[in-house]
Amino acid sequence: MSQSKAQRVGFVSLGCPKALVDSEQILTRLRAEGYAISPDYSGADLVVVNTCGFIDAAVAESLDAIGEALAENGKVIVTGCLGAKAEVVLAAHPQVLAITGPHSLHETMAAIHAHLPAPHDPFESLVPPQGIKLTPKHYAYLKISEGCNHHCTFCIIPSLRGDLVSRPINEVMQEAENLVKSGVKELLVVSQDTGAYGVDVKYRSGFWQGRPIRTRMLDLARSLGELGVWVRLHYVYPYPSVDDVIPLMAEGKILPYLDIPLQHASPAVLRAMKRPGDVEGMLARIHNWRAVCPDLTIRSTFISGFPGETEADFQLLLDFLQEAQLDRVGCFAYSPVAGATANALPGALPEEVKEERRARLMAVQEEISAARLERKIGQRLTVLIDEVDEEGAVARSHADAPEIDGMVFIEEAEGLQPGDLVEVAVIDADAHDLWAERCS
Repeated sequence: MSQSKAQRVGFVSLGCPKALVDSEQILTRLRAEGYAISPDYSGADLVVVNTCGFIDAAVAESLDAIGEALAENGKVIVTGCLGAKAEVVLAAHPQVLAITGPHSLHETMAAIHAHLPAPHDPFESLVPPQGIKLTPKHYAYLKISEGCNHHCTFCIIPSLRGDLVSRPINEVMQEAENLVKSGVKELLVVSQDTGAYGVDVKYRSGFWQGRPIRTRMLDLARSLGELGVWVRLHYVYPYPSVDDVIPLMAEGKILPYLDIPLQHASPAVLRAMKRPGDVEGMLARIHNWRAVCPDLTIRSTFISGFPGETEADFQLLLDFLQEAQLDRVGCFAYSPVAGATANALPGALPEEVKEERRARLMAVQEEISAARLERKIGQRLTVLIDEVDEEGAVARSHADAPEIDGMVFIEEAEGLQPGDLVEVAVIDADAHDLWAERCS
């Protein structure tokens, strides 16, 4: 079947990198079956909207996207996290064709088949081995598991995506190898709980290139480190096993970067969140990690204004930031999420208090970040080029994950292309970004 006659599907992808991987898997399957992907509503025979449903703002964004797709095209299938709350979708948009939940590839494809039969030609290969990607071709997200076994009181991820289910390690490694062969220079490992990889299968061994590999974060990181590209770990819960991965970073096997959401630093608030509460132990571990790997970049996220948080609790969080000297920090003013058990906790705070504390935290962190980045002036760094235009190049160092961290700006970009790894000397810095010149 020619491309001009292929059934055409429009696609809207919202939410986190895990949802982005779900979108890539659906798009890959669509192309493999002979569908064409439409870049606009008017050229599509139907539209799939992959939604987010984690917080109220994300629900609103998803419902708006569904409404826009219905208005512009009229034929819409909804999938993703908000799909787990079908009643919310149907209350706003009863005319959608079908609703499926998160990581529901087969159910989503069945819905598409029901409303737009597949034009698959089994004698023609329509998709590359690495699949269809929504990221620039020089980096890709590698999702290693679904779901989460924790029940943090502010989170509804387990009810949306279920308990932890680890992907077989041979499948993960095969996908990683295909991505590297396609030109990917950076693999960003994502999941709901990267440190728990393999817990559900008791760390059983799989086989890769004729040798056994245990299904756990350490073994996966070590194997990915053999592929010759940047490997970055995201969403790492602070298990003791994290300590074992730091030497790999010190040895240059994987990037010295750790995304470890800590959420708070008051033992009382952490107990209310059902999170680990040994704050002093966490500080000691951070100091030890930096002793083992001095170049380590630590990213974390926190919540301000959690129910019951006192000014004293919040001051403990500010004190923790000063002591921990984290490199990258995000903070969210607490927002009730429908279905979260934290909604029933006493001591709800006014919105202005939650937001004022968030602003104070970010002001403290901005000073810390500015001081840490200023120390990099005069250093040489290897950076990965993301964009090149007439004004220069935008790159990232090992300390910078795409979309969420800082950037490295290079004025002289002649001969550079996205995906190039180049050495630069840092000449200036602010609280978020670096400026550099190419080394001769």
